[in-house]
Amino acid sequence: MLKNQLFKRQITLSEIGEIGQQKLQNASVLVVGCGGLGSPIAVYLASSGIGRIHLVDFDTVDITNLHRQVFYSLEDVNQPKAKVLSEFIKKRAPFTEVNFTNKPITKDNVFELIENADIIVDGTDSLPTKYLLNDACVIKNKPLVYGSLYKFDGYVATFNVLQKDGTYSANLRDAFPEMATDIPNCEEAGTLNAIVGIIATTQVNEVLKLITGIGKPLTNELLIYNSLQNTQLKMKLKASTIKDKIAKLFKVQTYVDAACSGQNPDWQISPSTLKEKLGSENLEIIAVLNNLKLPFTVNQTIHINKFDADKIEVDFNKTYVMVCQRGFNSYRATERLKKKYPKLEVLSLTGGISSYGE
Repeated sequence: MLKNQLFKRQITLSEIGEIGQQKLQNASVLVVGCGGLGSPIAVYLASSGIGRIHLVDFDTVDITNLHRQVFYSLEDVNQPKAKVLSEFIKKRAPFTEVNFTNKPITKDNVFELIENADIIVDGTDSLPTKYLLNDACVIKNKPLVYGSLYKFDGYVATFNVLQKDGTYSANLRDAFPEMATDIPNCEEAGTLNAIVGIIATTQVNEVLKLITGIGKPLTNELLIYNSLQNTQLKMKLKASTIKDKIAKLFKVQTYVDAACSGQNPDWQISPSTLKEKLGSENLEIIAVLNNLKLPFTVNQTIHINKFDADKIEVDFNKTYVMVCQRGFNSYRATERLKKKYPKLEVLSLTGGISSYGE
């Protein structure tokens, strides 16, 4: 039988066996994010025999993704990640039903997307989305396998798991009660592909343990791994954030970048206004991240890490527009220029390039 041959090495494990393999076949997993973490997570889960996988990602494949998102190829550039990954999985995992949603997960659709999943896996690089997933999972009593990256460090935990005493294990807000405002994503800080793969497969391992019931999941603790020193430690967590409190937070939270929510509206330019002004000789557009997929031409690129207002020659007859992917780093650049030149007209593209085409 093809199924037995396909999973033979896994079924051979006495801890798994045919019973454990059937548990995997019966399971449904939602993978949010199809990038560095999410794409290998989805492929490994399908290859392990997970019966149903739903992928969520709004982005397209970019050439800068390929060094760490190894299940995409050069031919896939500019194609929707969720669609490409779904087609890849179908070719190698005949016993996995895979579907996808090619749009962002938001406060409006999160409950609908997690409803039919046994386990939710966070493969995103967005802090607001991580808190959105966490809070929704707490409210709906869904386990969440969390992963995140910062340069050479990786973090993994399994949140909100039902315990033998009827309570639920710690969640993201027990580890980090408030959303940080100054943590860059991989695009902004950079990352090594090896650490991405290590964290992704560690998350896969957590999912397989949860479904089959073997081993000890990373509940009530956060695993922190450093790839440069090849060291790891586990930070103990205590489940103290009550469900009612998170439900109240969910009602008032917008789940947008906390830094962006406090930005000065007078230092902003909307995508529609920028579209109207494009082509003007009095407009100077500066990209503050490298390799952005830009729908318009910029005058120069100065990475935010090298953005020194003292070294930029300015023309007070021009309006300067800073652009990045989501509007966070462009606002930081705007602040620096305004501090140096208070009378200079400097604006940040609201929501970044991500919102430009909407």
